[in-house]
Amino acid sequence: MDPNRNTPLRAVALVCTLTPSPAPSSSQLLAEQTMAALAEHGVTGKTIRIADHDVKPGVKTDMGDGDAWPEIRDTILGCDILVLSTPIWLGHPSSIAQRVLERLNAEISESDDEGRMLTYGKVAAVCVVGNEDGAHKVSADLFQGLNDVGFSLAPNAVTYWVGEAMQGTDYQDLDKTPEKTAAITATLAANTAHLARRLKGASYPAS
Repeated sequence: MDPNRNTPLRAVALVCTLTPSPAPSSSQLLAEQTMAALAEHGVTGKTIRIADHDVKPGVKTDMGDGDAWPEIRDTILGCDILVLSTPIWLGHPSSIAQRVLERLNAEISESDDEGRMLTYGKVAAVCVVGNEDGAHKVSADLFQGLNDVGFSLAPNAVTYWVGEAMQGTDYQDLDKTPEKTAAITATLAANTAHLARRLKGASYPAS
């Protein structure tokens, strides 16, 4: 039993579908399922669909002129866990997921009084959906980017579903969640919450 099981944690899921609300989204669905799994470990939070917000291109914390990123960034910095959910497009994360990573790149230049990035001590996880092979490649790309900008990753920090090649079925079209996807989502949630609690109780050393 985790002795820190009751330590409250906050999470935010950034959904990087190319489709704005209120249209349904497989990336949104898997992110919501991941947040529900995290809730079983005492984690509260919300999802943000990036396509619903004017996130400007750039690599600064604030690109000005109506940029929606500063408010989203404040939410991220106020959380212990970041979930990044993306579809696969042309074998890669969505362009919106790439933009999120580019905006997070600004954190490399931000630090606390002891020289640590403000993202140190925060844990990230990834959700991937698509109708083609490539979930491992997409998660690898996101893992490296998230680690570069200061996030930690637990074992099995990705949950995914990939449909049959050259077919039109989406994750949201399934009658029920596949058992293997549900199982890895549960593992992701357990490991991510565990690591987040450990880091909340013991910070990384000063740089």
